[in-house]
Amino acid sequence: MTGGGSSLPEVQRLLAVLAAGKRCAEVGTAFGEGAAALASTARSLVTVELDPDRLSIAAYRLRRFPNVELLAGDWRDHLPQRGRFDLLFFDGGRLDEAPEAIDLVVAGGLIVKDDLSPDGEGPDPVRELLFNHPKLLAVELLTTPSTAAVVAVRLGVTGAY
Repeated sequence: MTGGGSSLPEVQRLLAVLAAGKRCAEVGTAFGEGAAALASTARSLVTVELDPDRLSIAAYRLRRFPNVELLAGDWRDHLPQRGRFDLLFFDGGRLDEAPEAIDLVVAGGLIVKDDLSPDGEGPDPVRELLFNHPKLLAVELLTTPSTAAVVAVRLGVTGAY
């Protein structure tokens, strides 16, 4: 959706609103534009990127945010030991291939997945996970006329709402 280069301004605005005052994590920093939006209002942000070239650009972009911890590598090696987060922006890879990421979020916390096509044809494993997981309640939001994001809240122990 973004051509692999940057996040949409509409998504950046959504992230800034959702992150306000929260302890946040991001999987897939890329060039740091989404991370900058999160960091602009978040209490703290831990963000992880695999690609060293992207990481270098992100480090430059995020240098002005004292509330950001930028890490190199696989999120599985960094985020679980940092506890649970109030908001997780899963922007790197396919969430359906990493459902354990849901456990990074506190009850009442949010998971955001963007770069989705609205009304996609055929099965969509990411949406299926977010909309059918017993620990989540999700809603899809249009971010532009041709792009969508899903925001899910992690339910409490009972899974009821």
